Amino acid sequence: QVQVVESGGGSVQPGGSLSLSCTTSSDIFSRSTMGWYRQAPGKERESVARITTDGIVYMNDSVKGRFTISRNNAKTTVYLQMNALKPEDTAVYFCVARPLYTHDEYWGQGTQVTVSS
Repeated sequence: QVQVVESGGGSVQPGGSLSLSCTTSSDIFSRSTMGWYRQAPGKERESVARITTDGIVYMNDSVKGRFTISRNNAKTTVYLQMNALKPEDTAVYFCVARPLYTHDEYWGQGTQVTVSS
């Protein structure tokens, strides 16, 4: 069974920063595009960012310039650095691993991010 484990959520005031981490097995990580999604109450899950095995990054326009996604292949971990957080960034953030050349996807359990004054 593939495990995808997020960590790093929490509460922060507007303008603050949080960093999320996500790890999975080395076998899965090494051949997967890794992504972050979020789901706010009453809204559909949306893509936030993803990074390919080659390090190519795609970011949702709503977070460009504020969030950064990166991956450490040696640590089999993907990070989401979130700066200048806004109340509308409040959501449960999910990590997903999508191995190349398959239709498989492995989701984490989610971590809550709350931005509030």
